[in-house]
Amino acid sequence: MGRLVLALGLGLVLGLMGELSLHYGNAAIAQTTADAEEVFFADVLVRGQPVFQVGGLPDSSAVDRAGQISRRIAALLNQDTGSAPITVNVDSDRNLATLQVNQRLIMTVTAQDALDFETDIATLAQRWADLLNQAMARTNLAVAVTYRIQRTTQELLNNTVDNLPALVGALVILVLTWLLAAVVRHAVLVWAKKTEGDRTTEELISRLCYGGVWTLGAIVALGVMGLNFAALLGTLGLTSVAIGFSLRDVLSNYISGVILLATRPFCIGDQVVINSYEGTITQIQLRATTVQTYDGRLVYIPNQEVFQSSITNNTASPIRLSSVTVGIDHNADLPDLFNRIQQQMRQVEGVEREPEPIVLVRELTPTTVNLEAQFWVNSRKQSFLQVTSHVLAAIKLTLQAAQFAETNAPEDMAIEPIPNNVDRPDESISDESIPNGGVE
Repeated sequence: MGRLVLALGLGLVLGLMGELSLHYGNAAIAQTTADAEEVFFADVLVRGQPVFQVGGLPDSSAVDRAGQISRRIAALLNQDTGSAPITVNVDSDRNLATLQVNQRLIMTVTAQDALDFETDIATLAQRWADLLNQAMARTNLAVAVTYRIQRTTQELLNNTVDNLPALVGALVILVLTWLLAAVVRHAVLVWAKKTEGDRTTEELISRLCYGGVWTLGAIVALGVMGLNFAALLGTLGLTSVAIGFSLRDVLSNYISGVILLATRPFCIGDQVVINSYEGTITQIQLRATTVQTYDGRLVYIPNQEVFQSSITNNTASPIRLSSVTVGIDHNADLPDLFNRIQQQMRQVEGVEREPEPIVLVRELTPTTVNLEAQFWVNSRKQSFLQVTSHVLAAIKLTLQAAQFAETNAPEDMAIEPIPNNVDRPDESISDESIPNGGVE
């Protein structure tokens, strides 16, 4: 029994060893065959695609020979020789054939090639010529796109290298222009603040100088890069009509902005009325003017619209004249009442001391005597409407203290601002020229 088990085990081991030997032997044979095929034959490529295989020659391997043929075809394609086909030239005396394009050698077909592919030299040469002609005539989209990208990239790289000094010079000019423009803008802004004293004019002068420096710097940089200014001006002359027509609104806004900044109908901080918009000027740019309304909204008005509109500048003069109208009884003592109302208006914060507030008899009705109290308000320091409201409240208290009935007050008893074209009287006007009973 023990001998039987030993015999079975020995047989199993020998069987496994035989199987392993057979497996590794076949693998070695396959590897040797593959190596032999790689050594003796190699692909000829056209635009990266294999067309046929060639064997080696006594003085070169198959890989070297196929690579040489592929390089010749690639050079032929790069030179773009047109539609000239590959022709076959059979040399019977030397027992070989050549493939040529315009008498330019592509490859040689030998007797060994004919023997390898079991045919004659002429037939094999013609077969390879036909395959090459078909492959060269057929364009592979991916290969063609890749080739064009590579060629364009190479040309761009070559141009960049050739123009590198000009590019570096232009970059240096632009950096210097940026620094010079910043310095000039700051210097001009400081000078304008000392001489002009107007924020709008300061911004205009600094922006014009800043833009002028950048324009000169750009012209110099383009000249360093070799730009032909004569051709550029000619092109601009031909296209100026189209550019002007398409950008007429934009250019009109910029031109209007320059005129507004130069003529200065208003300044930053002025309270103006432009069309239906009333508020404070917060920003004046070359393209648009920004107005902040009294309810806090920002309105951006194109400068062309501002330039063509009627502008009311409520703060062109430092102070504004305001008035309120009240009605009193016919039995009232007018001189005493005038004096009380004037004293009460002087005590209201925001009412100017000069010119002094005055009280006028505005109208006589069957039931009341309508009085108009006029006073001046510094609208830049105090709210115009708020001060007017305080004056009206003070007059009401004065009338109540004097025990004048207000049941017969006129229906138009309200705040009535004087038109904005009324300017402040000249400081040289004496007190005698402004009587308490009226104004001219």
